[in-house]
Amino acid sequence: MTGGFEGPGTAPTTALPAVVARVTALADRLGVAHSEVFDVGRLSVASGVPEPVVKALLSGQPAGEPDVQARFLQRLDLLRRTRLKPNGRKYTQQEIADGAGMSRQQAGALINGDRRPTMEHCDALQRFFRVHAGFLTAEDPEALASALQHTEQELLQKLAERESATAADDPLERLLQDHGVRGIAWRAAQLPTDQHRDKVAEWLDMLLESVQRPKS
Repeated sequence: MTGGFEGPGTAPTTALPAVVARVTALADRLGVAHSEVFDVGRLSVASGVPEPVVKALLSGQPAGEPDVQARFLQRLDLLRRTRLKPNGRKYTQQEIADGAGMSRQQAGALINGDRRPTMEHCDALQRFFRVHAGFLTAEDPEALASALQHTEQELLQKLAERESATAADDPLERLLQDHGVRGIAWRAAQLPTDQHRDKVAEWLDMLLESVQRPKS
């Protein structure tokens, strides 16, 4: 096994303000309330960052636990409170030890802060609680940015679905979506005579005239 954690600042952090700006822009475009995408409780559970720190970071203030072991204990405590058994109860130390492949004494020492965890301990606990690699070790701004990136992906999916639905109602958009400009041009080029190609151009002109596009 390796020794304890590396010191803070040894890994590059994601630029939180940039992620916040992108999520804000997507939410505005989709008409989603900021209170929904920046729900402090949800982001705290997803990232492991305490709610007061989430609030401070979202407002642009410097915040977070600088001590790696203290941060580990915060995240592990949150996992035990929020990742519960199917019956709604917390996992016991013995269950955590069995699931993470360590002794009951090791698990208890880690949970109580009596032992400094190694990266192997973290990996085993993250697998047991089914959270992503780095959940127990990432600095608070990086952890929050990672959680917001999941929100960003969800918003991008909603945007793609909305644009797809819009295209389905617009014959020109549907044509371009199905075949693309190059595809239409390629098909027209395969026609045997200029007369046939002129028919395609005439049909496209008629389609363009029939579509009422909003003025930008």
